[in-house]
Amino acid sequence: MLKYTLLAILCFLNALLFSQNHINPLNKNGALTIKNGLIVNKNGVPPQLHGISFSWSVWQGQKYYNPAVVDWLTTDFKVDIIRAAMAVEPDNGYLLQPQFQQQLIENTVDRAIKDGIYVLIDWHDHHGFKHLEQSKHFFATMAKKYHGLPNVIYEIWNEPERVGWDTVKNYAIQVITEIRKYDGQNLIIVGCPHWDQDVDIVAADAIKGFDNIAYSFHFYASDPNHQAGLRSRADKALKMGLPLMVTEWGVGESNGNGVFDINENEAWLKWLADNKLSWVTWNLTDKQETTAILMPAAPVAGGWTTQQLTPGGSYIRQKLLTLSGN
Repeated sequence: MLKYTLLAILCFLNALLFSQNHINPLNKNGALTIKNGLIVNKNGVPPQLHGISFSWSVWQGQKYYNPAVVDWLTTDFKVDIIRAAMAVEPDNGYLLQPQFQQQLIENTVDRAIKDGIYVLIDWHDHHGFKHLEQSKHFFATMAKKYHGLPNVIYEIWNEPERVGWDTVKNYAIQVITEIRKYDGQNLIIVGCPHWDQDVDIVAADAIKGFDNIAYSFHFYASDPNHQAGLRSRADKALKMGLPLMVTEWGVGESNGNGVFDINENEAWLKWLADNKLSWVTWNLTDKQETTAILMPAAPVAGGWTTQQLTPGGSYIRQKLLTLSGN
C-alpha cells in the first residue's frame, strides 16, 4: 500500500510539472467540431489525437481506473486522449451496478479533464439496442455534468454486432436527442454495424439533423481479415464525407490475442496518419494477451517500468512518444 501511495504522489508531482511546461492537448486544440466531413480542432484542422483505451471496467482492468493512472498516461505515455470503456452487460457491469460503474467512469473522466487531455465516455456494449433506456439515462447524466467541457466525447455504442444500420441508427438518434437536451455541442461518436467496420454502409445513410456527430471505425492490425479490404471500405466512407475516429484498434488480432505483426501495424499507422485520423488503442490491462499494454501484476497506480510493459505496450508507448515529439 505504501508503494502505491508513493507512486501516486510521484504521479501528482509529474502532472504538476507537466502542466507547467507543456501546452496540453485541450489548450492546443480546443473544442472539436465537424467540418467538411472531418473532425477538426479550434483552428479548423484535424487534431490527430492519439491515446489508449482502458479495458472493460470489470475483471482485471478495473483496478487501473484511478487518477494516478490517468496522470501517468498523460505524463509518461504522452497521450492526448483516453477512453473509459464502461462495461454494460457483464457481471458487475452497469446493468447490475450502475452507481459503482458511473463513479468509476467519473473518477477517470474528471482526472482527464484536470490533466487537459480528451476522454471518450464509452458505452462498452455489443447490444446497445437492448439497453436503450439505461443508455439514455446514463448519457443524460453525463451530459448534465460535463456540458461545456470540450475534453469530453460521448461514444454511445461500442461495436454493434449482428444488427443492421437501421437498428443502430434508431438507437443513436434517441441517445443523441437525450444528450443534446443538456449538451448542445460536444462531439458524439456513433457506432457502426459489424464491430464498427461497416462504415461504407453508414456513409450512404448518415444521421442528419444534429451537429458534431462522427462515427467509430475499429480494426486489429495483425488480423488477416482486417487488411487492405477493410482499409478500402474506410477510404470509401471518408470519400463520401463520413467523419471517422478510430476509437479502438489493437496490435494483435480481433480476439485480442494472436500474432503481433510489426509490418501490418506499420501499414495501418501510416494509413491513419495519411488520413489524419485520431486513434485510441486497445487496451490498458495486465494479462497475457497480445493487445494488453501491461504485464501481469503491473502496479495499479502507474509508474510502470519497461519490463512491466508487454511488447505491444512498449511499441505503443514509443509510438506515442514519437508522435508527441519526445
